[in-house]
Amino acid sequence: AGLCVFQEELKPGDIIEIFRSSCQHWALYLGEQQVVHLITECEHFADGSPNPLAILSERVCVKKDWLEDVVRKDRYRVNNKHDETHPPLPLSKILWQTEELVGKEMPYSLSSQNCENFVMELRYGPEMSEQVRGLAWETCVCSPNKWL
Repeated sequence: AGLCVFQEELKPGDIIEIFRSSCQHWALYLGEQQVVHLITECEHFADGSPNPLAILSERVCVKKDWLEDVVRKDRYRVNNKHDETHPPLPLSKILWQTEELVGKEMPYSLSSQNCENFVMELRYGPEMSEQVRGLAWETCVCSPNKWL
C-alpha cells in the first residue's frame, strides 16, 4: 500500500523510525502489521472526540495501531540502531511488556521521556533508555495531528 522500508522486512520487536515532514516518530513492530507507539490524545470528550488541550499536557497514551495507519504516506525504516552494542531483550519479554502497556497513560517529556526513549526501553531495557535520554530530544515532538 505504498509503504517504503529501507532495510530488511519487519520482524516483531523491530524499532521503526518514521520520517514525518517536520520530525521523526518512533514505533515498535509487534507483528501482523501492528505497532505500538505514543499518542497525545489521551483525553476525550463525552462524545468521543479528542480534547485538543490534551496535547498541552505532559501525558501520552500507549496505543496499538495498524502499521499503515501510523506510517500513512511517510517513509520509514527499521532502526534497531543499538543492536551491535546492546543486545535486545528476549522477544517474548519485549512483546509481553509492550502488550501490558497498551492503553496506559504515561508521562511525556520532549527531552527525556519521548517516543524514541519509549521504544528503546521496550527493545533494550531501561538501562539503554537512560543512555539515549537527551541525545535525540529533537526527534520526537508533538504535532497538531496527534502523533508524537
